[in-house]
Amino acid sequence: MDKQEGGVAGEDEAVLLPLFERKAARFRGAYRVFSSTIMVGICLIWFYRLLNIPNGGGETGKFWAWIGMFMAELGFGIYWISTQSFRWNVSYTHPFKDRLSHRYEDKLPGVDIFVCTADPIMEPPTLAINTVLSAMSYNYPPEKLSIYLSDDAGSEFTFYALLEASHFSKYWIPFCKRFKVEPRSPGGYFDLDSSMQDNGFGQELLAIKKLYEEMKNRIESAIETGKIPKETKDQHKGFSEWDLHITKQNHQSIVQSLIDGRDINATDNDGHQLPSLVYMAREKRHHWPHNFKAGAMNSLMRVSTEISNAPFILNLDCDMYANDADTIREILCFFMDEKEGHEVAYVQLPQNYDNLTKNDIYSNAAFAASGVEFAGAGGYGAAFYFGTGCLHRRESLFGKKYSKRYRGQWNIETKKNVDRTISDLEEASKILASCSYEKDTEWGKEMGLIYGCPVEDIVTGLAIQCRGWKSVYYNPDRKAFLGVAPVTLDTALVQHKRWSEGMFQIFLSKYCPFIYGHGVIKLSVQMVYCVYLLWAPISLPVLYYVIVPPVCLLDGVSLFPEVSSIWFVPFAYVFIARNGHSIIESLSCDSTLKGWWNSQRMWLTRRTTSYFFGFLDTILRQLGLSQTKFSITTKVITEDVSRRYEQEVMEFGSSTIMFTIMATLALLNLFTLVGGIRKVVLDFRVLDQLIPQIVLCALVVVVNLPIYQALFLRSDKGRIPFSVLFKSMVLASLVCLIPVN
Repeated sequence: MDKQEGGVAGEDEAVLLPLFERKAARFRGAYRVFSSTIMVGICLIWFYRLLNIPNGGGETGKFWAWIGMFMAELGFGIYWISTQSFRWNVSYTHPFKDRLSHRYEDKLPGVDIFVCTADPIMEPPTLAINTVLSAMSYNYPPEKLSIYLSDDAGSEFTFYALLEASHFSKYWIPFCKRFKVEPRSPGGYFDLDSSMQDNGFGQELLAIKKLYEEMKNRIESAIETGKIPKETKDQHKGFSEWDLHITKQNHQSIVQSLIDGRDINATDNDGHQLPSLVYMAREKRHHWPHNFKAGAMNSLMRVSTEISNAPFILNLDCDMYANDADTIREILCFFMDEKEGHEVAYVQLPQNYDNLTKNDIYSNAAFAASGVEFAGAGGYGAAFYFGTGCLHRRESLFGKKYSKRYRGQWNIETKKNVDRTISDLEEASKILASCSYEKDTEWGKEMGLIYGCPVEDIVTGLAIQCRGWKSVYYNPDRKAFLGVAPVTLDTALVQHKRWSEGMFQIFLSKYCPFIYGHGVIKLSVQMVYCVYLLWAPISLPVLYYVIVPPVCLLDGVSLFPEVSSIWFVPFAYVFIARNGHSIIESLSCDSTLKGWWNSQRMWLTRRTTSYFFGFLDTILRQLGLSQTKFSITTKVITEDVSRRYEQEVMEFGSSTIMFTIMATLALLNLFTLVGGIRKVVLDFRVLDQLIPQIVLCALVVVVNLPIYQALFLRSDKGRIPFSVLFKSMVLASLVCLIPVN
């Protein structure tokens, strides 16, 4: 094998080869030239606005509308400049796992895997145990793997499901490794088309599938009846932790080992060692802040330090199962590289989903972001931390600052605590997971995930980078993790509202990259972070653009240069060049043309609803009129909703204020488009002046076609309710009556 590929050349040669490579994106230089031309166009637009400010005397309305347009376009331009910090430095990484195995197979470090769940209703236990089972089945020495499930609800049914999974793992893990099946989530694997499964082991496949279905039925039956069989409770002492006084928000800390990886008798049906498996529910009390997922992760760090103390930590959400059995080996290449590995604090992989529709109706995949933008951040050694699908160096999470003398401790073989019984370790760990343990400590400040923000992952990644560490973004050909994307519009918008609100909070806090990162991270990295931290305020110029030009169109007030004017060229060029590049970029990232169009619709929808409400809530919070809230995205859907999602029919079905705003803006642009066309028909001479605004309204109308269908044509349960239709009709009509002059 070529030494550039496998690393199986002689030992002296192999040591000289890196464990990963980094390549700049193709045509990066050409893109820089192209983006510079857009920048020139943006500057010309700004110059046009300043040069042609209307006389405020007789055209007061147009004057203020014009000033508003200038402010909106100034905001768009500055924001676009920030986005170029990604695209000017896009690079891709590739690990050489064969070299790693050849060089360090006997010295592979221990890895602790954290799986977090928070609600057994919105996040069914069967979802969590599929993720756990996929993690237990990695192609990695099982004695060096420890899997921890954090159950923030302290649910007896989640513990029961994990107990069932521990029994099933004795069959599932050897089945996976014997036949090299992928993915190694039983639910994910059995959902594959039969044509994608190897029929060479048909009998064993049927047997293991039957065992899985029986386990799943027992878990779901227990949840449905609200009762766990007595004979099952007698199997494990852990059930004694639950009594009638335990609730989701009020329970003691629970730490229970279901598989003790130190026990030589903890083997699967083929006689091979099983990885450790631990259940944890940190203590929760009404008078103690629990700090949401960040608090759970910090408790997991302390508990795992007591039990296994692996130098690396992989954290996963309960719905994000492992899709590639070799992922850990691939990621470790970045940490164990002799030249650069000691600088790396964490390696982040993209979030991917196994339930996307062909054209990604809600733009959940964010193809351009995962394929280009995050790779651009990684090019600076400043990949974002997303809160799932990330492998951390434990020391960096515990607040250690990087120094050039640091060389890491991964090559020291990790030994699990063998001097104490598992019962002793459980009792000691309960103290570490108690509410009062963090009092007067640096946890949530300088240690662990940072508290006080709904997007604790982003701010934690920033803090780690400000301590001198680098981070890597790795987007493998085979998706490393697969999760569950939102299948309703309401859920997708609420999720983005939480993200935009949390990120804007970071911008307004002491962790603002321009303040917290000043002098310690590059200006380009600060700009990279602000592209996402400013999601919320960028909603304001978008709202202005979809409201004011249409209203002015009704009064025949022109806000753009005439089509025959030379000043129209920069407007047209920026619009065409920007969208043309967006299409090419999206298609190159495996999206479809219709998928790109869906992403444009969601771009508009999110900025006029989710991000706007995220902005309002953040401002209210800064004024002390609101508190941070954390919403869990439900993973449970009805058959009716699922069918419409698969048919790519947008799901409304509820009377939320976000839907009211969406419908109002859609109707406003429809009304003004009709009014504008009528004005042109009556006086064709105004066409040259008003055609840019007519085109703008027409684009908004075409983008919103699914909303008009949900308002007027659909009769299923996913349509927009009549109450929303009535309110939006009234609001749109009132806005149309606003006189400009």
